[in-house]
Amino acid sequence: MAERSFAREVESLRLGAGEEFFGEGILAVTKALLQSGVAYVGGYPGAPISHLMDVLGDAREVLDELGVHLEMSANEASAAAMLSASVNYPMRGAVTWKSTVGTNVAADALANLSSAGTIGGALVVVGEDYGEGSSILQERTHAFAMKSQFWLLDPRPNLATIVRAVEKGFELSEASNTPVMLMLRIRACHVQGRFIARDNQAPRFTAQQAREQPQRHLDRIVLPPATYAQEKRKIEQRWPAAVRFVEQNGLNELFPGRRTDVGIVLQGGLYNTAIQALENLGLADRRGHSDVPLYVLNVTYPLVPRELIAFAAGKRALLVVEEGQPEFLEQAIGQILRRAQAQTALIGKDCLPMAGEYTGAVLRDGIGSFLARYPPLTPSPGAVATPRPREVAPRPPGALQRQVPLRPPGLCTGCPERPFFAAIKLIERELGALQISADIGCHSFATLPPFNLGGSIMGYGLGPASAAAFTSGPGRRPVAILGDGGFWHGGLTSGIANAVFNRHDSVILIIENGYAAATGGQYVPSSQADIQGREGRHAIQAALQGVGVRWIRSVQTYDMPATIAALREAMTTLVEGPKVIVAQGECQLNRQRRIAPEMRRRAAAGARVTRDVYGVDATLCTGDRSCIRLSGCPSLTIAPRNDVLRPGMVAHVDRSCVGCGVCGSIAHAAALCPSFYRAEIISNPRRWERLVERLRAAIIGWLQQRSERRRLRYAIQ
Repeated sequence: MAERSFAREVESLRLGAGEEFFGEGILAVTKALLQSGVAYVGGYPGAPISHLMDVLGDAREVLDELGVHLEMSANEASAAAMLSASVNYPMRGAVTWKSTVGTNVAADALANLSSAGTIGGALVVVGEDYGEGSSILQERTHAFAMKSQFWLLDPRPNLATIVRAVEKGFELSEASNTPVMLMLRIRACHVQGRFIARDNQAPRFTAQQAREQPQRHLDRIVLPPATYAQEKRKIEQRWPAAVRFVEQNGLNELFPGRRTDVGIVLQGGLYNTAIQALENLGLADRRGHSDVPLYVLNVTYPLVPRELIAFAAGKRALLVVEEGQPEFLEQAIGQILRRAQAQTALIGKDCLPMAGEYTGAVLRDGIGSFLARYPPLTPSPGAVATPRPREVAPRPPGALQRQVPLRPPGLCTGCPERPFFAAIKLIERELGALQISADIGCHSFATLPPFNLGGSIMGYGLGPASAAAFTSGPGRRPVAILGDGGFWHGGLTSGIANAVFNRHDSVILIIENGYAAATGGQYVPSSQADIQGREGRHAIQAALQGVGVRWIRSVQTYDMPATIAALREAMTTLVEGPKVIVAQGECQLNRQRRIAPEMRRRAAAGARVTRDVYGVDATLCTGDRSCIRLSGCPSLTIAPRNDVLRPGMVAHVDRSCVGCGVCGSIAHAAALCPSFYRAEIISNPRRWERLVERLRAAIIGWLQQRSERRRLRYAIQ
């Protein structure tokens, strides 16, 4: 399963030379890979490039026809290690993941790959997940490119430019024997556009040929003394070769403007936003024609000194538009200009913020501030006078928060993890507050209200490892949480096996919802589904036993009494070593996507279909709202009681309810109240069900009329 289906869109991947391709950025990247003769593709899903793996999965038939091997990697390190095929063979390979957290995981393999060098084109497509829409820590891919000598492409958010970057990225890799990173921001991944397609290419060298003619070169194995020579080749041969290729193929773009005394150097990925900012300043039109010359770095590492010096020639000042920190580009450009003894002033983070996303408003103010420092010496005919950035009075801290309440992200309606975390809150009432190490995944939201469980998140699958320092000494046992996605990503070895080996006296909670749900619902080895080309249904419990866990309990998350009992036992048992609870409950979002189309089909065909919904009896509800505080389900809200004798607000279940029963289970487990009820909605009921329903309605109607007559009689008296 994937976040969305591209079954129809992938047909456009068959377009041939001269035909026009229309679609979004991720589809264009896939088409470019096929046009480049890629031999193998792997990766780990995650925003903003989750859809790339989804597209490739839906395009398996096209890939099979070309002989392209596709693999959903166990983690980013597994994906990066695949690129070793390009070290000794002229095989083009591509892998993908979300940066920078994904690059962190893959860093060891990437460093060795770059040191050895490649003869086949090796491309890493990273989703530059930066800014306020990001779901990860705020770091930049640029630092990794510099550290390990990867060439870094940051193409202009235009489909033709992105496709060219992919194709030229392979050529650049082969021309310089160096892996290449291509980074895409969220908007670039999903921008719509067109380009003229080329024919897809079958791999020029295949895995079968490699198996039949195995090659090895001692100087490409990352061991001393070869590593010393590899370091020298990076600087003396591969770097100059990369600079020559970038320059000769015009990978960076120059857009001249009316003004000749100033210019802007910017990352390719920021081009669209910069043009919008210039347009807002009255210095560009909607077609991208700018009064200010632009030097667009579609390749941000390595830089091309000759191009930069030529662009700076005769200019009073250059503005470097570089998102994030540190200011790598500004420092490098300053060094190039200094060595060339250029007199051009270099402006960057003194006009633009050091950190944070460069939105249209940020760039408008920053570029406006730069141009206000350097007004035109002699305005050219037709040029627009440079306006000063609009002054905005700063709001006092917290002003917006007082008007708009905080809305932290939360679990979906009916999420199977919700009752599990409610059970932890209830066990804390009994045993006291617990030291909890959280993890990456949907369950990360349990660190936020209403649960407030967990004090740290160190990495995907690292929840148990994060609890290591708390596992000795007296007191309540520490608790660690991870999901099945994190378990298979690396938690089995870095967390569970480590806990067994070091005899941790801890409690580990594995939430098994059947998918890598947080990245879009991709399958994992324990998914209970028939997965084309892969093998699932591998029990987590068997893997736990394999690494030596002795105390294992399995519970259904919706069964709160059993969950509370298992938690209580885990916290009090005398058994040594880690105690592991596997809490099973299918991701409700993926379950609804799986069963809803089938239910609609059956209902349309006249079959009997039932679904459960829950509600609150307003006459019984006390208005305590503990059910909301212990659940936080989006379908739980409040509504007026509509009783003049008992005014006030009571709990209410809205129409988004999926009938999981969590709210009622929590209410009863917490010994709150019996106000929740379950209703069964039947489509295409049987004849006897219709008869029973009419009989019920008649009896209830008669009783209501009788009650109304009594009320009227009492009112008259």
